[in-house]
Amino acid sequence: MIAIVFLILRLVLVVLLYAFLLWALYTLWNDLRMQTLALQAPQIPPITLEVTNLMDEQPATFDLPEILVGRSASANYTIRNETVSSQHARLSYHHHQWWVEDLKSTNGTFLNGERVVSPTVVMNGDELRCGQVNIRVTVHEPQKQQVRRI
Repeated sequence: MIAIVFLILRLVLVVLLYAFLLWALYTLWNDLRMQTLALQAPQIPPITLEVTNLMDEQPATFDLPEILVGRSASANYTIRNETVSSQHARLSYHHHQWWVEDLKSTNGTFLNGERVVSPTVVMNGDELRCGQVNIRVTVHEPQKQQVRRI
């Protein structure tokens, strides 16, 4: 009788040991998979917007995938000027580039002196004009992700 109990206990111990090993291997595999996905995820390069012809506006740096520029308090980059519409323009990051589009503003959005009529690629050093407000665009290098070592 005792031999049967010991046999059952040994079998339970073997099953628990294999279950632990499978759990440990699954955890390692899942962690490596997550690190690989994190390295492959596109990094949004930070973008700085700086008004150049108004003294009371401060430059702002964003790492959001979408930035709303306008006079409204709900805009990400608020410009207090009557020639700027409430929701004037949208900067968005997709296809590994920053894009600007006019949101049917009253006074128009211009990129390097050309009116924006459809989404247009924005490059480092470009000059954006919303109404009568000039905005210098600076696109920074994306931040390198740190990979933790095991």
